[in-house]
Amino acid sequence: MSITLGFDVYGTLIDTHGVLETLKGMVGSKAKEFSDIWRSKQLEYSFRRGLMQNYESFAVCTHQALDYTCAYLKTPLSKEQKSELIDIYRHLPPFQDVEEGLAMLREANFRLFAFSNGDKEAVETLLVSAGIRGYFQGIVSVDEQKSFKPNPGVYSHFLRQSK
Repeated sequence: MSITLGFDVYGTLIDTHGVLETLKGMVGSKAKEFSDIWRSKQLEYSFRRGLMQNYESFAVCTHQALDYTCAYLKTPLSKEQKSELIDIYRHLPPFQDVEEGLAMLREANFRLFAFSNGDKEAVETLLVSAGIRGYFQGIVSVDEQKSFKPNPGVYSHFLRQSK
């Protein structure tokens, strides 16, 4: 029997700050702070929605967190700039050590699954773009449960889907 491992995607495998270079061109010296707040609000919105049982997709959380960050930092971005940032978010890079680590785990016969707050299609696109999709036997999305981590129900969903 093989051991199954579920990997969070955004922030664990994939560097959510992969937008920094583009942000520097848009908001200058505020780029790092902008990226930090955007990510923090994205997580906060998903956690709160999970607790309130008021589901909206992770993509909605991401868009709304971007809007919040623009307002909070008083850095208005055009519709085109926001669209560019959201597109980059679909093609973020993996952290530098991810591929090597995944290869070692696969070689050791672990069963690897991506387990994400993102919807299955977005995660598929992201992992393919990052060049690491082939390491995973499947993708399990909380979107199918209409809730977010850390809701215990989404972890039960992962266990059922990864059998």
